[in-house]
Amino acid sequence: MIRLMQDLDLKDKRVVIREDLNVPMKDGRISNDKRIRAALPTIRMALDKGAGVVLLSHLGRPVEGEFDPKFSLAPVAERLAALLGKPVDFAENIDTVNVRPGQCVLCENVRFLKGEKKNSEELAAKLAGMGDVYVMDAFGASHRAHASTEGAVRRAAVACAGPLMAAELAAFAKVQDNPARPLVAVIGGSKVSTKLGLLENLLGKVDRLIVGGGIANTFLAAAGYNVGASLCETELIPDARRIMEQAKAAGKVLPLPVDVVAAPALAANQTATVCAVDAVPSDQMILDIGPKTVKLYADLLRDAATVVWNGPVGAFETEPFGAGTKALAEALAAGPAFVVVGGGDSVAAVEQYGLADKMGYISTGGGASLELLEGKVLPSVAALTARA
Repeated sequence: MIRLMQDLDLKDKRVVIREDLNVPMKDGRISNDKRIRAALPTIRMALDKGAGVVLLSHLGRPVEGEFDPKFSLAPVAERLAALLGKPVDFAENIDTVNVRPGQCVLCENVRFLKGEKKNSEELAAKLAGMGDVYVMDAFGASHRAHASTEGAVRRAAVACAGPLMAAELAAFAKVQDNPARPLVAVIGGSKVSTKLGLLENLLGKVDRLIVGGGIANTFLAAAGYNVGASLCETELIPDARRIMEQAKAAGKVLPLPVDVVAAPALAANQTATVCAVDAVPSDQMILDIGPKTVKLYADLLRDAATVVWNGPVGAFETEPFGAGTKALAEALAAGPAFVVVGGGDSVAAVEQYGLADKMGYISTGGGASLELLEGKVLPSVAALTARA
């Protein structure tokens, strides 16, 4: 159990909220404000409860302790004010911050502060001391044991989780703690190496494990198929083979593609060919699943009660290699399952296809959601639990 912000009396309190406002920037402008929008309900709730709000966040990966205008949160303060419909002050120096009830201040990038990434006790205490209540709401950064995400939680007078953080943890609890079954995991993306721990942990929990993208290529190679010029981590073939053997021994369903979409290169307007997995041309790359595989996967998802999806099953960003991922998203949207979508690429896919509102929960955290599904305890959650 953790303490929740919505349960606290915040009237006339100074509330420090650690959000994840790490938005993509292009030429000094915000190219996608999804993370700012996700933080709005928490900020509004604190203001409505009569608090003065101090916001903390990181942006990008600057050299710690050094100011770099390229990573300044000043544009975020501007966009936040527009979305919030009220002024948001911007504080370049945390030593000068002093908020009144109803006021909202965004502080400069916490990664400009020396000791943030090393979780300095001194900085953690300083951040915690900026308010009466410290709210951890940055799920996307909750897997980092930094001063603003972990240290300050442990040192604050009162520490709690914000509504966004609480919603994320509740969604993943539906997958991990006594889930409605059948429970299916769809794990895509380019590399097995980044998701090996995830695959092994999920295998012990799910009824069916569907692999896609470059990950599936390594599994196909492990099953003895020639994957041509496809992305394939040959050094991990023994691991893929072991996972398939474990699935078989445990009676778990781990299907492999039966047909694929292949092309000479991952580039737009390529001539794409649908071929059986045992007929991939040696000079071509597997870049999507084929129609027979789409049907196979859709059939396995039709009666699922709970699904966790992390990673696309093809190179959906480049046409004509998005049909498999789109069909999978449509199958999940049409089915009865509670679907948790985590990871930037799969979230981008369901948003691109206009299906985000048909999913059970869209996670804001890529690395954090992966670590949670791997069975790891997130440092921020451990700190919140200890404080409760």
